[in-house]
Amino acid sequence: MAMTFFEELQWRGLVQDISSPELIDKLNEGGLTFYIGTDPTADSMHIGHYSSFLISKRLAQHGHHPLLLVGGATGLIGDPKPDAERPMITYEEVKHNIEGLRSQAERIFGFEVVNNYDWTKDINVIDFLRDYGKYFNVNYMLAKDKVKSRMETGITYAEFSYMILQALDFLWLFENRNCTLQVAGSDQWGNITSGIELIRKKLDRTAYGMVMPLVTDSTGKKFGKTEGNALWLDKNKTSSYEMYQYLINLEDSMIIDYLKKLTFLTPEEIMEIEKQHNEAPHLRIAHKALAKDIITGLHGAEEYEKAVKISEALFGGDLEGLTADDIMLCANQVPNIKAQDGVKMIDLLVDSKICSSRREAREMLASNAISLNNVRHNDENEIITRELAIDGKVIIIRKGKKKQYICLFD
Repeated sequence: MAMTFFEELQWRGLVQDISSPELIDKLNEGGLTFYIGTDPTADSMHIGHYSSFLISKRLAQHGHHPLLLVGGATGLIGDPKPDAERPMITYEEVKHNIEGLRSQAERIFGFEVVNNYDWTKDINVIDFLRDYGKYFNVNYMLAKDKVKSRMETGITYAEFSYMILQALDFLWLFENRNCTLQVAGSDQWGNITSGIELIRKKLDRTAYGMVMPLVTDSTGKKFGKTEGNALWLDKNKTSSYEMYQYLINLEDSMIIDYLKKLTFLTPEEIMEIEKQHNEAPHLRIAHKALAKDIITGLHGAEEYEKAVKISEALFGGDLEGLTADDIMLCANQVPNIKAQDGVKMIDLLVDSKICSSRREAREMLASNAISLNNVRHNDENEIITRELAIDGKVIIIRKGKKKQYICLFD
């Protein structure tokens, strides 16, 4: 399937807008220095950032040079949200978050990291207004979507100035790092074009911008948001198991789009997976391919294999090699119960409400529907001790085929 680099980006659904048609040839040729930015609102990126960073990695593999801008200055102000002002964060929080993002970006993506605080901190307010503010028409700024959406509820001058600060970044990188392209999600289009305009007005030079669609589910909800919580790229915040469970349960209708946008599988490989997925969607071949590519890319093959093994263990798979700590990675997604060493089996099942009554417990045991660490048990008078537990701490109790519990010893 012969495609140019830009055509493949389009096939993957990674291009929503570009600032100029001449950018297409430049992207195909390679050799551009470009930047992608993120503000340090946390010390880890989340899966919502992942697609934007992947397109940057694709550009890098095609011969372009990426810079990751961490907004030590802009993070202290906050990009305007469509509906409310962002809470201010302290200098100490920003410094801590920058170090986390820097190490993460270098480890996962291999990007060079720059901090806009370095070239912004010494600008005084008069210079800011004279050297940058005078190039921005207020009517132009008011017409930007993010600002326009806040006009009824109100927007502070600090937030209003964010656009100028981001444009200043593009100008500084253009002049000092020969950076001619900014890449971002589509919600940053207004800020990108402001930077392009500032470079044109102040230097009479041409810069470029490219944005990709935000990755969402079929309802338009942002990818990676689960009950209001982000899935973090830091495995200490979101375990590989949690990531695996999220990815393996994505809706079928979107899975091929996610494979195109979020993996480095070739078009031919994706089309073959799509064919297999359409023939046997219950096997979740596409979901497993997505999970493998993302988790391996983030945390390595060993973490992916462990996530699969933990998932399979909950449904009767092999427990060999898994530790109590491994099992606890899924503790917040499986009901937890506590037990005392030496408890009788029937008491454990009823007191923990795994079974609603002693009668149900006996029926479950008699029908071999209760398993402990994937071994079936049927004696209601059996004494359950730590010796049955993994590392003397954890037992996986399964009731029937679909209900699992993690039993923790006091």
